[in-house]
Amino acid sequence: MILVTGGTGLVGAYLLLDLLQKGESVRAIYRTENNIALTRRLFEAHNASSLFDQIDWFQADITDVPRLGKAFRDIDYVYHCAALISFDPKDEENLRKTNIEGTANIVNCALDFKVKKLCHVSSIAALGDAPEGQSVITEETDWNPEKLHGDYAITKFGAEMEVWRASQEGLNVVVVNPGIIFGSGFWNNGSGQIFKQIASGFPFYSKGQTGVIAIEDVIHIMTALMNSSVSGERFTLVAENLPLNNILFAIADGMSKKRPSFYASPLATSIAWRIDWLLSAILFRKRSFTKATAKSAHSQETFSQKKIVQLLNYSFIPMESYLTTLAQKYATAHQRA
Repeated sequence: MILVTGGTGLVGAYLLLDLLQKGESVRAIYRTENNIALTRRLFEAHNASSLFDQIDWFQADITDVPRLGKAFRDIDYVYHCAALISFDPKDEENLRKTNIEGTANIVNCALDFKVKKLCHVSSIAALGDAPEGQSVITEETDWNPEKLHGDYAITKFGAEMEVWRASQEGLNVVVVNPGIIFGSGFWNNGSGQIFKQIASGFPFYSKGQTGVIAIEDVIHIMTALMNSSVSGERFTLVAENLPLNNILFAIADGMSKKRPSFYASPLATSIAWRIDWLLSAILFRKRSFTKATAKSAHSQETFSQKKIVQLLNYSFIPMESYLTTLAQKYATAHQRA
């Protein structure tokens, strides 16, 4: 049997659909009943409601070791998709507890229950930092603790350290480091919030770039790696390195909305994160724009996909047309709502 953590998130839900379509027996961890609704709707959208009913749902938190022990009974393979995503410095403690301690619990249980193989979903945020004068980042690029990293990146890096520690103790592992993952149906979380912002008339753009990938590609590669003999390796999953304005423009075009037209310069974003910090302190609300995100808005780093392409001879979904199609789906879904 296969165990999927984070079965109610974008990656976990699409993974469950794919595994069940392939006839696998699957157990999925969830925290609250309400979160399962999004996964159910995904299955319904793919005319797979009968497959949804085959999921062995198990209520647990990855920080609760006794419950996890029960979830791991009769498990052969694990996909660890659960993580907390937040860029608010106030969430540092929760990020560390979920992403680092939670991952440590997962790999410890995998070792205790003699799991055959584990796939850990990390992030390009956990990859290294390009040396001075270089811009290409690969799986071998060293992490520089002297450089600015947000709490999310630090905790995803820490989570990987737990996976590599388990690998040294005998657990077969593969780690994937996806760029920004886009997919349909999860509009209130992660990359889905970009669609909401554009729909509401978000006016700003910057000239940085980042790695992006479709959820379908992430799932296909994860399952291919788990079904291979590869172990003890990490893989950057990026279909393309797109300018941020291209991402926003493609989404706006798909919604027939006005493209963001105000350029946010480095000076403007440096002012913006300070204002956000001040308003957060005064109004006791979560941060929406930090120093680390301001820096990333102008990053020109490129994430190399060479390693996974060479291993699997993989061809990725072209992203700008994919984003436009997603935006059309978003507009259609919210017209009905």
